[in-house]
Amino acid sequence: MLATNSHKITQLFNIEIPIIQAGMIWASGWRLASAVSNAGGLGMLGAGSMYPEVLKEHIQKCKAATNKPFAVNVPLLYPAIDRHIQAIIDEKVPVVFSSAGNPKIYTSVLQQHGIKVVHVVSSSKFALKAQDAGCDAVVAEGFEAGGHNGREETTSFVLIPAVRETVSIPVIAAGGIATGRQMAAAMMLGADGVQIGSRFIASPEASCHDNFKNSILQAKEGDTVLTLKQLTPVRLIKNKFYSEVQQAEARNASPEDLQNLLGRGRAKKGMFEGDLDEGELEIGQVSSLIRSIKPAADIVREIWGEYNELLRIAHK
Repeated sequence: MLATNSHKITQLFNIEIPIIQAGMIWASGWRLASAVSNAGGLGMLGAGSMYPEVLKEHIQKCKAATNKPFAVNVPLLYPAIDRHIQAIIDEKVPVVFSSAGNPKIYTSVLQQHGIKVVHVVSSSKFALKAQDAGCDAVVAEGFEAGGHNGREETTSFVLIPAVRETVSIPVIAAGGIATGRQMAAAMMLGADGVQIGSRFIASPEASCHDNFKNSILQAKEGDTVLTLKQLTPVRLIKNKFYSEVQQAEARNASPEDLQNLLGRGRAKKGMFEGDLDEGELEIGQVSSLIRSIKPAADIVREIWGEYNELLRIAHK
């Protein structure tokens, strides 16, 4: 029988559907976030590709486009984070998802302003640290996920139950989820809700370039790889830039050499400007199952509908 533990997430965030859209750099602007929130899920702005003043503008536009709750994702490894946090507090954003850093730094500060805080983790050890830091929930993000990822290479099917056994706070599953069937599997493993990234990139509302969106539709199994582990691990579509990274790593390039190869603005070049050769193209393994570009609201409805149909069949 399928689990029905989604009320923890819907109550925590005051949303209708336990589907959360990931805050992806160069893709998760106010149009996508507001569309997902209006569809009943939790939309999210990706602050990682925004200067503080740009983030503030997107928050204000998102508030004008929806009266539903939405979140902001803040990668803690990025510069000017204090200014991002202040913009979030000033604009009274209800939920923050932090990632890539120590959750202790800002969790209590945000909670003092009535903001719910969720931290993204790649292991049960880090999940426990997030719980000890006072986070309201954690995202257990498996090895399959796109973008920045953990070095442990723990898959979602292993990570979700491990985190569920370790912490008492709500667990949101991420990595390799793009359908209602995959959502049902995650919930069976102990998740209280799901965070979905790659599927929402293939939507008109996503702010990334059409070249990037169309490249996702062509992706096959094995076309993405977790690389740059000496710097910050990131899952990319294989392209000319990836081949250059692979060659550099094969000759035992130092972290400094890899950083010079990466340079600045590589993700913007690929995902936002549409350079499929020289850009960094961050996407998850589940891209091999994505075959269409659809409105974000339709994606939410399809995933939620398929999940509930499976729930109905299981309860017969």
